[in-house]
Amino acid sequence: MEFPTAERLDLVEELFGHRVADPYRWLEDVEDDRTQAWRASQESLTAEHLSALPGRDPLRARLGALLSAGAAGVPAWRAGRPFWTRRSPGQEHAVLLTRDDDDGRERVLLDPMAVDPSGATTLDAWAPSKEGDRLAYQLSVGGDEESALWVVDVATGEVLDGPIDRCRSSPIAWEPGGAALFYVRREPGPDQLHRRVRRHVVGTDPAQDTLVWGEGLDPTSYFGCSVSRDGRWLLVSASAGTAPRDDVWLFDLVAGGPPQEVAVGVDARCSPWVAHDGRLWLLTDAEAPRGRLCVADPAAPRDWTTVVPEDDEAVLEDALLLADGDLVLLRSRHAVSELSVLSGGLETRIELPGLGTVTGISGLPEGGAQAWYGWTDTVSPPRVHTLDGELWARAPGESATPDVHASMLTATSADGTPVRLQVLSPTQDPGKLPTVLYGYGGFGVSLTPAYTASALAWVAAGGVWAVANLRGGAEEGEAWHRAGMRHDKQNVFDDFAACADLLVAEGWTTPSQLGIYGGSNGGLLVGAALTQRPEAQAAVVCSAPLLDMVRYERFGLGITWNDEYGTATDPTELGWLLGYSPYHHVRANPYPAVLLTVFDGDSRVDPLHARKLCAALQHATTSDAPVLLRDETGVGHGARSVSRTVGLSVDVLAFLAHHTGLAL
Repeated sequence: MEFPTAERLDLVEELFGHRVADPYRWLEDVEDDRTQAWRASQESLTAEHLSALPGRDPLRARLGALLSAGAAGVPAWRAGRPFWTRRSPGQEHAVLLTRDDDDGRERVLLDPMAVDPSGATTLDAWAPSKEGDRLAYQLSVGGDEESALWVVDVATGEVLDGPIDRCRSSPIAWEPGGAALFYVRREPGPDQLHRRVRRHVVGTDPAQDTLVWGEGLDPTSYFGCSVSRDGRWLLVSASAGTAPRDDVWLFDLVAGGPPQEVAVGVDARCSPWVAHDGRLWLLTDAEAPRGRLCVADPAAPRDWTTVVPEDDEAVLEDALLLADGDLVLLRSRHAVSELSVLSGGLETRIELPGLGTVTGISGLPEGGAQAWYGWTDTVSPPRVHTLDGELWARAPGESATPDVHASMLTATSADGTPVRLQVLSPTQDPGKLPTVLYGYGGFGVSLTPAYTASALAWVAAGGVWAVANLRGGAEEGEAWHRAGMRHDKQNVFDDFAACADLLVAEGWTTPSQLGIYGGSNGGLLVGAALTQRPEAQAAVVCSAPLLDMVRYERFGLGITWNDEYGTATDPTELGWLLGYSPYHHVRANPYPAVLLTVFDGDSRVDPLHARKLCAALQHATTSDAPVLLRDETGVGHGARSVSRTVGLSVDVLAFLAHHTGLAL
């Protein structure tokens, strides 16, 4: 394959004693004429290769059938009225529904396709008022995730407010009565920083909103906020970027006065809420890496009492207080969900539909004996059950699920740490089949069993799909996360290598049949795997990746991630980053087939990372395997329409299949 020409600059910088080469820095500038010409050439090359891959049509049909099962979301209840999302067959996006009291019939409140028939607009978040008569929701266009805020009347659909821009990652906390709400808005400016908690009176000019909190705090801070059902207490939490620690303050909206500290300067996650019993509840990993549940009197919010202590093995993820004081507890044990009820000191396990993932729990804000939970597993599209097991909302379509055998393997990492690996296969026993190994390993994100069309389509074609539960995630609690961040980031790559080696050693696959796949932080993962062990796999799909770890903080949301990775402005931490930065470890090697996928609306990870690594690999590879850049317009890092999802998945899976030997 003949690659487009990319000029190599003789650019070397001296950084804290390190000589750091950056021959493709010009590709950072998307407006540069050279970059535009290079992108156009790459687009032609990639389109030619991908369009010629065999099996695309049957793969598209299989993915479409799997996605046509749809999904149902967990309801939020307000004054006896449920609000929930559902995606039905043929729909590009899920719609937001409610059910009216007078006739009990469901009604669509918001359909993103009705807002924008192109499918480029996504519903980012929604929150009904405490009385259920008003709805705040947030929309983004083209994948930018900027989240414009709107308010509508639930009964009539009348728009009462909006759009209020710059509301990315904003919670919504309604006051009783629905006349005002608390939310988070970014200050004007070119960057993604400087958020503030504000109070907004519906229908007024947002420029006049009251500043509540955030002035003088770390400019990368993300905020959470919630208001108690009686309207007295406002809780505000803040974390600097994605650091795994939260400061929490409590405001008395009735008596006034300065906020009280709930947890400030504590090196831990702290998720607070005031429940219907009037008490302050706190789910935290302070002195409990797998989580504990505490309670306090709002009048003395620093005086915590532990109600549910840390489990020796399972991670406490959520809790719900029922009317009689019973607690519904959601835990995860080695990435598999458990649900139980704690009553009078006795904990009773709730029987779940199988080994899978509870996607959320909800109850009545005013209290009650009822509760609902979302459920999915590897062959079950998302649906909702009541606590007693009744099916409340099913995925509305038919699932064309293939026969799948699920198993859990355990690899041993370089330092002796056991690492679990979820494996989906067409047969129970190993058989040296084309295999995809997927991973993430960062930011405390857990990879749990879930209905995934790409995985099922791959297994239906006769391949093996494996998901690695690496350090850096939260499958084993916060200590597991921290063992894969900052100076310990190499642990994540070692864990991934151990999983790949186990699949080969136990006969599931061979290096010539192995493809690896990851996106975002997972793109960094497979980029490091590619440059550290190019011979260990036949194909790599690297999506929306971070790859230049020396300059990542300068672009997108990179500055908010330096607690996870370290900062290049510190000499010691620069050493960590240079130790694995994929862009800086490209050498002359027979690299495997590589497909880098990026999205021009991505406001989290700048596509420049993939452009620079693509140019470096195309220059350095000594093999005949392709190195391709798939550059998609009109979408971003996160949510997208079903047709866009299918289009991307067809290209990714056809590429992996062709280069690992799977006949689609």
